[in-house]
Order: sequence, then C-alpha cells, then structure tokens
Amino acid sequence: MRNKIDSRIPRYNKLIMPTFVALKELGGSGTNDEILNQVIKDLNIPDEVADITHMGKVNQSELSYQLAWARTYLSKYGVIHNSARSVWSITPDFVGIEVLDEKEIVSAIVKKNAERRNKAASSSTKDEAPDLPEDDDPSNDDEEFPDEIKPWKEKLADILQTMDPYGFERLTQRVLRECGFSQVEVTKKSGDGGIDGTGKLKINGIFSFNVAFQCKRYSGVVGAPDIRDFRGSLTTNIEKGLFITTGTFSKAAREEACSPGKQQIDLLDGEEFINKLTEYEIGVHPITTYTIDEDFFRKI
Repeated sequence: MRNKIDSRIPRYNKLIMPTFVALKELGGSGTNDEILNQVIKDLNIPDEVADITHMGKVNQSELSYQLAWARTYLSKYGVIHNSARSVWSITPDFVGIEVLDEKEIVSAIVKKNAERRNKAASSSTKDEAPDLPEDDDPSNDDEEFPDEIKPWKEKLADILQTMDPYGFERLTQRVLRECGFSQVEVTKKSGDGGIDGTGKLKINGIFSFNVAFQCKRYSGVVGAPDIRDFRGSLTTNIEKGLFITTGTFSKAAREEACSPGKQQIDLLDGEEFINKLTEYEIGVHPITTYTIDEDFFRKI
C-alpha cells in the first residue's frame, strides 16, 4: 500500500514549470540542490514541509523525490539535459521559451512509456495509457523510476545505513582521497558533534586547505544543532569543515552551514555520497545493456 503524500507537497506534475523557471533564474543551469532551494524560495514552501522525508526513507525528502520526477519528465521531453557532472541545463530549443504546457509534457511521456511497454510485452491489451491523474504515482514499475533514483541506489542507501560506523568512516576516507584529498586520517573514536577525521585539499596543485570532516551514518534528517556542534569542535588550524551523512539535511541545517559571519561548512548528503561512489566506481560497477531498434532491422 502506498503511503499517503502530505497534501502540502506539490506533486511532480505541478513542479515541471517551477523547475523550468528555477533553472532560468539560475542562469539556465543548476545542480539538484540549487534547483531545490530555488523552488522552495519561489513557491514559499515552509521548512517543515520541505523536510518531510519520502516514504520514511532517510536519504531524501519527498519534495526532492517529486522534483526528481519533474526533471525526468522534462529531460525525456527534451527540455533539459543532465551533464556528466550532474548539472542540469536547458537545451537550446527551449532557451527562448517562457511557458511550458505541463499537461502536454506529462501526456507525451506517459504515451511514450506506454508504447515502449506494449512493445516489450506483446501480450498486453492496453491500447494507450491515459493522462495521469494528479494523485497518481508515476513510479509504476522499476523501469519508470527517475534516473536519479533507481532501485539499485535505494539498495545501496540501505547498505550504507547498516554499515559498521567505523567502516563508513574508512569508506569516507577512500571517497575523499578519490576527490583529491591527501593526508586523510580518521580518528579512532567517533562521537556526535566532534571531528571524525582530517585531511588536506589542494586546489589546482597550489592552494592547500586543512579540512576536518564528520561522518554521520544517520537514519534521519540532520538539523541545524548538529551543524553548530560540528562547527564548535573545529580548531583554529582548520580552514574548512565538511559534514557527511547517509541521511539528508534539513533546510535549517543548510542555512546554518552557510550562515554569514560564521565558518562555512560544506555538506554532503546521502544522495550526493552515492553519486560520488558511482563516479569513482567504489563498491559499484556499471552494467551495459542495449535497446534493440526493431525498425532498423525491418528497414535495412
């Protein structure tokens, strides 16, 4: 049985245009976090609504999940493109467009998905899928998950949640090294609010920063108090702080991390951590599949 989605959270089909507008306001391109923050601002979504988790899962908010679906529909329709660095950008054909027809986009993609499924299952008796009602869920089969939230990613998120905490710290150590850190050391004892490790990050082979990090293998939403506690543990020789969690950060935590006049804290949530594991193929390996172009073989 599907969990009832809080009525205060906009559904994916109502976030297609706000996502497009957010990207325009961001200069035509943006990351997932930038899009999320811009949509929250534009739609004036309260903190308590923005922080509601998706079906109780700890590494993503419901709003982020719905936005992932909105981006998927926009991408399949050709409005936006996702680069190798996970930066979304508006495609040239839509740069000059100001207003999108959300219903047309949803209808076109639903029809395309139905045609693909009918080809794959010749025994199906469906003629054509109708427009999705507003309260329907587009994730009706594994193939229709948003590209950003495939089932294997959810399984990996569960594995990270059940890892030994010191094992997670060692995994974090490996990820940071792959990202360009050196002299990465993990402390022997882990404690909430404290420093779990340190390292050096060199930029362009010239500038070096002393970085302290905290790893929170956390099954929940990290709040602003956690950020303040971590900041309070940083010593004067630390130039940057990095907070890593398998969960997600509340809107208040993200604001606290970049609060003016305070030492800035960089954040890496569960979704971004998994993206790093994927980018550097740490514990995961890609599998190549092929789609058969039946028309090609008939017409050649």
